[in-house]
Amino acid sequence: MKSDKKRVLISVTDKAGIVEFAHELTELGYEIVSTGGTAKKLKQAEVKVREVEDLTGYPEILDGRVKTLHPKVFGALLAIRGNERHQKDMATHGIEPIDIVVVNLYPFEEVVTKERLDEQELIEYIDIGGVTLLRAAGKNFHDVGIVSDPADYASILEELKSLGKLSLDTKRKLAGKAFAHTARYDAVIASYFRERSKDKDIFPQEMTIGLKKVQALRYGENPHQQAALYRETGARSVDWGIVMAKQLQGKELSFNNYLDLESSWNLVSEYQQTAVVIVKHNTPSGVAVAEKLADAYKAALACDPTSAFGGIVALNKEVDGATAEEMSKIFLECIIAPGYSREALDIFKKKENLRVLHLPSFITTAAKEFDVKRVSGGLLVQEKDYARPKEYKVVSKRAPTPEELVSLEFSWPVVKHVKSNAIVLARGVQTVGLGAGQMSRIDSLKLAWMKLNQQQPLILGNQKPLVMASDAFFPFRDCVDEASKMGISAIIQPGGSIRDEDSIRAANEYGMAMVVTGLRHFRH
Repeated sequence: MKSDKKRVLISVTDKAGIVEFAHELTELGYEIVSTGGTAKKLKQAEVKVREVEDLTGYPEILDGRVKTLHPKVFGALLAIRGNERHQKDMATHGIEPIDIVVVNLYPFEEVVTKERLDEQELIEYIDIGGVTLLRAAGKNFHDVGIVSDPADYASILEELKSLGKLSLDTKRKLAGKAFAHTARYDAVIASYFRERSKDKDIFPQEMTIGLKKVQALRYGENPHQQAALYRETGARSVDWGIVMAKQLQGKELSFNNYLDLESSWNLVSEYQQTAVVIVKHNTPSGVAVAEKLADAYKAALACDPTSAFGGIVALNKEVDGATAEEMSKIFLECIIAPGYSREALDIFKKKENLRVLHLPSFITTAAKEFDVKRVSGGLLVQEKDYARPKEYKVVSKRAPTPEELVSLEFSWPVVKHVKSNAIVLARGVQTVGLGAGQMSRIDSLKLAWMKLNQQQPLILGNQKPLVMASDAFFPFRDCVDEASKMGISAIIQPGGSIRDEDSIRAANEYGMAMVVTGLRHFRH
């Protein structure tokens, strides 16, 4: 069916800027066809509107569940303009072509994360007609322009005014954007149902991960790599996680900053006590717990002040003036905490480039996030490592003293967040040496020992026993033998080696206490 009239179908939930956009389209000679609340808003703004039911000859039904699902709408979108058979069908059935579709979807994500609705109410926010309109127009992008983002209104108007139509390149770009939008929308819905499923298999045959761009980054791990930050969609609060941290001051965050912030925040979230974590190159360089935040920071810094230069500091309590004063004494890249006193913020303002971030929500097991790692051609997906020991089993003849046990329990969450092979040395509730990422466990121990002796750290009580934590079992007794030479008095490790008895025997020979957790914490 040939028609000289240009026609736009508008059906939007997000009505920001739609009145102005529709006015401009009318001025350009487009007939506006619209539905429900959108039509009402446009009419109130004195935009001439043709109702969809006038186009279809059929009213909205099922409480608005069915508005546009009609051949006169989808025929108008899917008909190929240069196809004679399609044109004949349109003429036979009185179908008038639609040239542009302006659609955005019911706010399912916003509702599922913000509103307390029962499931029957919630599913009414699953958009059917809008998604179908986007997909139909996107499929026929050679003939139909599809607008799914209000941010595109201005550039579309500019092109229509200058060219009299949308270019094929623009329509192709808009189609890609529309399909990405519907894919992400479906990913949110799939996430909602997956997270509430009682199926014991948490890994479905098909998995969707929806991402929404938060910001472009200056560059990736290296200056020659482009990068951006995306927020993962899901049925949890959209304000959760490191991606939603609010930057209060400082330079733009980099790709590597975000990696380090994530590592530090994950580790500091392990502690209920006042704790400070310093991270450098995605690995902890110092961790400590104390009654006062400033003391915890000084103890964490003392573990490895050389590595802390240019590091990231995570604190799990509000930063006060005394702590801020201490942190301002060295160069730091980023600080992240659940809050800051006015005095602390005033101190930080003197360092204009220091990135200060606020994030009140800690990492919890309730988040139900997957740990995803890229391999060529696909992804490895696993549960996040939230596990904690159900018990600390003493396997040596000597049990740890109460003082040693406190230090072992402090060390275990630290070693969980250190790159494998991982060894952590601690006195009291302060790390004094960390060995990370070595190919053999004995080398990690030697590295941790070197760090301890290199820095001569400030110890919160120099007489406290020296303890060791290992992220995995000892395949040989060599680490225990070496530990005895270093004066280590107690060891915590997962156990489970076929040579466990060799390590236990060695511990007994040296009068060490050895505790096993039954949990391995490899971190690759």
